[in-house]
Amino acid sequence: MKLTKKQKENKKSIDTVKEYSLNEAVSMLKKAKKAKFDESVDLAVRLGVDPKHADQVVRGTVALPNGTGKSVRVLVIAKPEKHDEAREAGADHVGFEDYVKKIQEGWTDIDVIIAAPDTMSELGKIGKILGPRGLMPNPKSGTVTPNVGQAVKEVKAGKIDFRVDKTGIVHSIIGKLSFDEEKIQENATAFVNMIIKLKPSAAKGTYIKSITLSSTMGPGIKIDKNFSAAKTAA
Repeated sequence: MKLTKKQKENKKSIDTVKEYSLNEAVSMLKKAKKAKFDESVDLAVRLGVDPKHADQVVRGTVALPNGTGKSVRVLVIAKPEKHDEAREAGADHVGFEDYVKKIQEGWTDIDVIIAAPDTMSELGKIGKILGPRGLMPNPKSGTVTPNVGQAVKEVKAGKIDFRVDKTGIVHSIIGKLSFDEEKIQENATAFVNMIIKLKPSAAKGTYIKSITLSSTMGPGIKIDKNFSAAKTAA
């Protein structure tokens, strides 16, 4: 991939082998040459797991203390008695059969679907559409729940769902480059600590192999892979 002039300048200022402290990495990322828009800040954690084995799949949710800075479009699939609750909580779209039909016809202009348990039999019929797009509600991620209002509030406030990919990497947006350094550090800490907490008992050897912080157009900066909340706070 051809690098832009800014990307080349940023790359020269980063030691691609060295592992920086979280504080250093965040500071360097914010000082790097920036794009004209508010870039997203991403964290990629390479794990010592084999996702081909079900007992080594790392999946979970975490409420980022400072949110992601991204506007999340939420659809709530529920029966009429739950519609007001969902709307009052801030859901962008609320319905049931009408939205199931709309999705069957090709509409997927949403980021998260939250579903009441008694609607899952209908949603299962469009699983082949939702699954590949990462939109299928799941009890493990808190998106299948009778408390749809609370779930909407959590997602809107910065709760994210993550899952290790087939290469063993867990990747997520953890904020915006316009965030204060402290807020980015707090979000990164919460994300990594949750991944550590979810370490599968079947995982052997080194669990956290590498951690890389980057922005949409900025450089990738390696972080000390032994970093933890205690070290960050020190």
